[in-house]
Amino acid sequence: MRAAKPTSPGFSILGRFSPDRPGAMTPQHHLVQTADHSAEPLGLTLARLNDRTVIAISGDLDAASTPVLRERLYAALRDCGVYVTVDLSDVTSCDASGLAMLVGARRRAEATGATLTLARLRPQPTDLLRVTGLHRVFMVGSSATDAQDASPDSRSTAA
Repeated sequence: MRAAKPTSPGFSILGRFSPDRPGAMTPQHHLVQTADHSAEPLGLTLARLNDRTVIAISGDLDAASTPVLRERLYAALRDCGVYVTVDLSDVTSCDASGLAMLVGARRRAEATGATLTLARLRPQPTDLLRVTGLHRVFMVGSSATDAQDASPDSRSTAA
């Protein structure tokens, strides 16, 4: 199977072959919409104050955006303070790949002796944490300050 040149923005034609008579193959063309996530804002900002680091993420945490964001987040975690807060106030939606990225970030932070907490989650990511049971794993605060001040043994009811 070979992809043809795009016929219009956001679409490409893929050829798929199926037999119409024994020994012969004819192409069947199907329009497949391609995802263009370049218009979606995606960002990561970092603020440090002594041993505290706040990493603010914006955009949608989905399969298309998390590979790039994961690299940036993990790089930020290499040089962070003892207390790391991930501010998710500008994250509008999150899927399984976004959750996997956050779990990976938590593991990396703990491996360096840092404590990672989440702050300012919107309803959709909060609901996803509850459904998956990860609200028991992450410390969550209603603000970056709340999350930083949470003790490692406490779990917030915000998530």
